[in-house]
Amino acid sequence: MAEEIKKTGNENNSRNVGKMSLSEAEIASHWQEEEYFEPQEKFIRQANVKDEAIYERFKEENFPECFKEYADLLTWDRYWKITLDTSNPPFFKWFVGGKLNVCYNCVDRNLAKYKNKAAIIWVPESEGEHDRVITYQELYVKVNEFASLLLELGLKAGDRITFHMPMVPELPVSMLACARLGIIHSEVFGGFSGKACGERIADSGSNILVTIDGYCRGGKLIDHKVNADIAVKTAADLGQKVDKVLIWSRYSGKYSSSTKLVEGQDFLVDDLLKNHKGKIVKPVSMPAEAGLFMMYTSGSTGKPKGCLHSTGGYLAYVAGTSKYIQDIHPEDVYWCMADIGWITGHSYIVYGPLAIAATSVIYEGVPTYPDANRSWKICERLGINIFHTAPTTIRMLRKMGSDPSAYNCHFKHMTTVGEPIEPDVWRWYYNVVGKKEAVIVDTWWQTENGGFLCSTVPAIKPMKPGSAGPGVPGIYPIIYDENGKELPAGCGKAGNICIKNPWPGRMLTIWGDPGRMVKGYYEKYCKNKDSKEWQDWPYMAGDSAMQAKDGYFRILGRIDDVINVAGHRLGTKEIESAAITCEEIAEAAVVPKGDELKGHIPDLYVSLKPGFESSEELKNKVKQAVADIIGPIARPKNVYIVPDMPKTRSGKIMRRILAVLSNGRTDVGDVTTLMNPEVVEKIQKLVQGEIH
Repeated sequence: MAEEIKKTGNENNSRNVGKMSLSEAEIASHWQEEEYFEPQEKFIRQANVKDEAIYERFKEENFPECFKEYADLLTWDRYWKITLDTSNPPFFKWFVGGKLNVCYNCVDRNLAKYKNKAAIIWVPESEGEHDRVITYQELYVKVNEFASLLLELGLKAGDRITFHMPMVPELPVSMLACARLGIIHSEVFGGFSGKACGERIADSGSNILVTIDGYCRGGKLIDHKVNADIAVKTAADLGQKVDKVLIWSRYSGKYSSSTKLVEGQDFLVDDLLKNHKGKIVKPVSMPAEAGLFMMYTSGSTGKPKGCLHSTGGYLAYVAGTSKYIQDIHPEDVYWCMADIGWITGHSYIVYGPLAIAATSVIYEGVPTYPDANRSWKICERLGINIFHTAPTTIRMLRKMGSDPSAYNCHFKHMTTVGEPIEPDVWRWYYNVVGKKEAVIVDTWWQTENGGFLCSTVPAIKPMKPGSAGPGVPGIYPIIYDENGKELPAGCGKAGNICIKNPWPGRMLTIWGDPGRMVKGYYEKYCKNKDSKEWQDWPYMAGDSAMQAKDGYFRILGRIDDVINVAGHRLGTKEIESAAITCEEIAEAAVVPKGDELKGHIPDLYVSLKPGFESSEELKNKVKQAVADIIGPIARPKNVYIVPDMPKTRSGKIMRRILAVLSNGRTDVGDVTTLMNPEVVEKIQKLVQGEIH
């Protein structure tokens, strides 16, 4: 166990920190408590869950049988015999003995009542192109035809297949076709390189790659087929041969890539489907604990992890949380802006919403094309009433002067997902985007988890800016310090957030490396490695958090998203949140800069909203805001006002690059895959100019 750190406070610190011991997992948290926002009566009246009895049904004493309520949302071919199998912890299995088919639950069973209702509305990036509305009946036809093609290629239950697809309707069609046959699919985010795709092909052992010739992004037609060639070569170099590459067409009947087809390897799906027109394939009844898909986590800290998610437990969990937390009704028009290449898209664009007969909107492009109001134009035109996006997108739209008030769009419900949201940004989301009408659920979860872990049940619990809320029904979070001591609610200390119990949505294992799951998520806080009791195997998420007296959890970021200043462990998210309280600031990112005296000091990067200019006065204002809100110990050494933050294609700020620059290094790595690679050199010159 880690040694206790001795913190020596500055005697002149106005917060009177003084001398105290702080374990490694305890991060000093200075975020202020926020006020509550109550849901509108109009929302409560129509909500799927409006009775606090749900918390009684899902309390710990009723675990694990409480999750029967989620499983009963599905259609089973055979009922399960064991709700939770703990015989091989931590490789827990749910609904053992049960059999079902995911595609049947998401498509076939909706035909009786909703066959002519939109299942998917696809919005192309170009405003000159028409939407594609795919009804449940049309989805049924398309999925069956592609499943028939996969059967012809010799694929069967348990085989793996890799997708490298952008946000086009052919992606969920391909996913559902695999689910129909019990084939395990692995979708690689479309913005990843061919090399990254090839590495994942090799790890999963798949010999079929499904891709597309091109797609639209930022007003350009991107040649995507070129990545398939790189992926095939990369996989081959790693010992995995790809037999066939199936290529969907962005424009029907037209090949939209300048990259030539490889004879004997590359096949246009449109041509192959001509022999499968009207074919119907019987769904394969799969064991509940069988693998459904793999989702690889980021490879930024080592070899990517292939998280294998289950069939019955996963689908039950995302269906239940889509209904209870997202409050989706079949009559709603729901838009999740995430990419299907990430877990949010799998769980809350495709599988969860379709399992409860939703109308799910998929948008091809970036939310700022051709301007910052594109999202509201789409929402107004389609009558979207449930809106789901990430804090990164919210900050970006606010920074660009996006104006939802100019459009007739009204949301009953809005979700934020993917990272903690600063209270100031939350208020803009609530007041400006939601027009003070919508409830907001600030959800916390991860790729490994399958679905939401912390959130309010929107018609029951009030909202609190910056806080995710309590554990969702059936989830029992706890915060431990480094030594396994519980940090109680209201103690004012942050530590490692863990989940005491298993839940149906959690990954089954890490593909090909089960020991990595034990070591990474369970080893640290396991109470007895020989025990078969789930109570001895809490799940460590790797995030830091604190719990207020009201039971709400505030997520502070990854455990390693901490800056140790003279022994004071400061969460980066709260420093960034303090900076954003300045009206001029659109985005903020803080990184550690080496310091001989204090070990590390905060370096802060900020970008401005339209209409504001850089000045020394503004830099000092930001420094003072951080010192006032958190304390002098958190005052940044430097504030760099930058034209933009270096961001991944999914919109996340690459703080690692900023840390390299702050510390006078030049090894920023390959920046060509960034959304805006040119900004790195601009920031580098700015930092070097101020250092020298």
